[in-house]
Amino acid sequence: MICIMKGFRPRYFIAPIYLLLLLTQASFAQEDFYTRLSKAAIGLTKQKVSYDPHYFTITYPNGDVPSNKGVCTDVIIRAYRKLGIDLQKEVHEDIRLNFSVYPKKWGLSKPDKNIDHRRVPNLMVFFSRKGQIKAITQDAKDYLPGDIVCWALGEGITHIGLVVNKKSKDGKRYLMVHNIGYGQNLEDCLFAYKIIGHYSYKR
Repeated sequence: MICIMKGFRPRYFIAPIYLLLLLTQASFAQEDFYTRLSKAAIGLTKQKVSYDPHYFTITYPNGDVPSNKGVCTDVIIRAYRKLGIDLQKEVHEDIRLNFSVYPKKWGLSKPDKNIDHRRVPNLMVFFSRKGQIKAITQDAKDYLPGDIVCWALGEGITHIGLVVNKKSKDGKRYLMVHNIGYGQNLEDCLFAYKIIGHYSYKR
């Protein structure tokens, strides 16, 4: 007969349960981040925005171009900012410390906090360095809500968008939020252009 004293607590049972709870919470927290990022991007589609690629002088940090203007990169920047992540600051700081690894196609000799984060090639380098590089495939199942996708449109033009948690009419693909010239829109365009980058980023 085994006698268990009153008030005795078997600690060796508590530790694994506690660890399991922590892991479960971490899993939910990660899922929740990308769900919130997806919702933030979808929310941007309700905002009337004219495509405007002009150079703007903006505040730093947390600077933004006028709310009724923007380009494809501003979709990503604004979605992340809704979650408290300032890509203007993060990209600028990384370029300032690692200027040599970023593209020089614009003739810059030093970082520019007004524009660096608003250029697709710079974001591709940043997400490659600080985020997770994900496989480029033609399988829609590999592209999940919260993923960032970059495309080549031809003639050296690049484009960027965010995968969100709404499906195409045939249910085979997640939709994208992007701005390709006519505002911040929700569209079924994952494979409409040549994919050249696929990332996820969570600070």
